[in-house]
Amino acid sequence: MERTQCIAVKVVARVLSGHSLDAELAAVWRSEGSLEAQQRGAIQDLTYGTLRHLGQLDAAIDQLLRQPLSDVLVRHLLQVALYQLSHTKARAYAIVDHAVPACAQLGFPRAGGLVNAVLRNFLRRRAEIEAAAASTDRGRYSYPQWWITKLQAQYPHNFRDLLEAGNARPPLTLRVNRRRIERAAYLELLAGESIAARPVGNAGVIVEVPRPVAQLPGFAEGLVSVQDAGAQLAAEFLDVRDGMRVLDACAAPGGKSAHLLELADIKLVAADNDGERLKRVTENLSRLSLQAELLEIDAGLPELWREAGTFDRILADVPCTASGIVRRHPDIKWLRRPGDIAALARRQSRILDTLWQLLGRDGKLLYATCSVFSEENSRQVEQFIARHPDAKQCPLPSVAGGLNPVHGQLFPDAAHDGFYYALLEKI
Repeated sequence: MERTQCIAVKVVARVLSGHSLDAELAAVWRSEGSLEAQQRGAIQDLTYGTLRHLGQLDAAIDQLLRQPLSDVLVRHLLQVALYQLSHTKARAYAIVDHAVPACAQLGFPRAGGLVNAVLRNFLRRRAEIEAAAASTDRGRYSYPQWWITKLQAQYPHNFRDLLEAGNARPPLTLRVNRRRIERAAYLELLAGESIAARPVGNAGVIVEVPRPVAQLPGFAEGLVSVQDAGAQLAAEFLDVRDGMRVLDACAAPGGKSAHLLELADIKLVAADNDGERLKRVTENLSRLSLQAELLEIDAGLPELWREAGTFDRILADVPCTASGIVRRHPDIKWLRRPGDIAALARRQSRILDTLWQLLGRDGKLLYATCSVFSEENSRQVEQFIARHPDAKQCPLPSVAGGLNPVHGQLFPDAAHDGFYYALLEKI
């Protein structure tokens, strides 16, 4: 436990200094080749959990300390240890006993006494400390105050539900490749291996107890892909048919591209401005035995698309704050800044205007984000339609399983993440 604590502390420190959690964990897996699978799982849980509940943990630390800490790593160690004490089943004495020598490993041996005293004080006064932490919005919800204030203003009736959903553990959701197997047959395959699962949407399966994908029957053979139920709506909504020329303009890592190809025999161009991420599209399509034309290009630069021709359907899954998927990426809450929303909205506008020129008459473009902020969603679409008199917003098709967004907005809940969709037709 001591080693995993120390690694988790260093990862949390890197994330809170501005780095991506996924990138930092990937760096750890490369540099710490001797880590066993169980240790990797523990490090991932500690880092994800600490960042999910960071507001609560910081509020508790502030209640427990008489004066600010001189070294930030000690604070991060307290955050990780308090997460373990508050949100895991690990034995309290083991957590404390390992946190004290971890101070020496992190380079601060003299802080061991302080860490021991703070953690034991928390255990004695846990109810009192947690109640005091929950007295502030940041401590109660574990989001930056600006984020809480924005959601409260935009969704006064359900902002608490959105905040709490973002702190839950996400489900493991699969998309069945209906070119290879029917969903009912795949559910039987899971049941045969004593893996409990249930259907969601038109092609989704939620695995009741998440596990590594390598343990899922048929994953390596391309029978299923990992994709949130809300994300699966994109291909369903775009209404692709055999023979159509289709553009997935921001395609990486390729989940929606693959789903489109599973639904119809189309001529798909999968584009992205990041060549490294585009390699993941290739890998995903290869595992599923699917093919597309891959194009490294920026969707927001019209001069690069002059020779691209026109498309019958375009999926514009644009860069966004990712505020609807924070339970999968808890670092987003602490890395985003209020000014990011306006900057991303401007980029989204450029992408929409560029892609609209590539859409043939009577064609359809699906605008998609994984955000819950209206500046990126409904307001963006309203402004686009005001700029383009040849654009008409169409009703979204109904989808099985109750996965039907309200006015385009799908709010995160136990079954899916948060997404926004708007289907635009060129008239």
